[in-house]
Amino acid sequence: MINGAILYAMAIILLSISFIKDRNKTRDALLKSWKSFRNIIPDMLSIMLFVGLSLSILTPSLIFSIIGEKSGLTGIVYSAFALVPSFVVFPLGHTLVQNGAGLPQVAVLMSTLMSVGITTLPMEQKIFGRSFAYSRNVSAVVMSLIFSYIIWVVMG
Repeated sequence: MINGAILYAMAIILLSISFIKDRNKTRDALLKSWKSFRNIIPDMLSIMLFVGLSLSILTPSLIFSIIGEKSGLTGIVYSAFALVPSFVVFPLGHTLVQNGAGLPQVAVLMSTLMSVGITTLPMEQKIFGRSFAYSRNVSAVVMSLIFSYIIWVVMG
């Protein structure tokens, strides 16, 4: 796996090559990048705050109590709209399955957590437009539910 130091070194080298090749284009690109980053900072900070609050409220035991193996379709629907940061998804899924959570519920939970961006929706709307952001998120929920249904049929 490539670590951060290698990526930063590559970025600095490539930026230097670009600067040597055409200073004005490189400067313009850096200014545009900085402006985009500056516009995204408030949204990113609010997302980070929301994720921090979510982590303090949504413990694995609380989530398991909602989407246990006996929760059926209700647990699948709840799982489709859960809000947990993506770096927690796989360990949480493993813990839930080990503690008896249903595979379809955990599948839809993991799938929607990785593909649906409710917390990032305002930023996504700003960058890609409202229509695209909503259609992408709705299609991600639908595909996650289909995926969960397939697992329910195959494993059930």
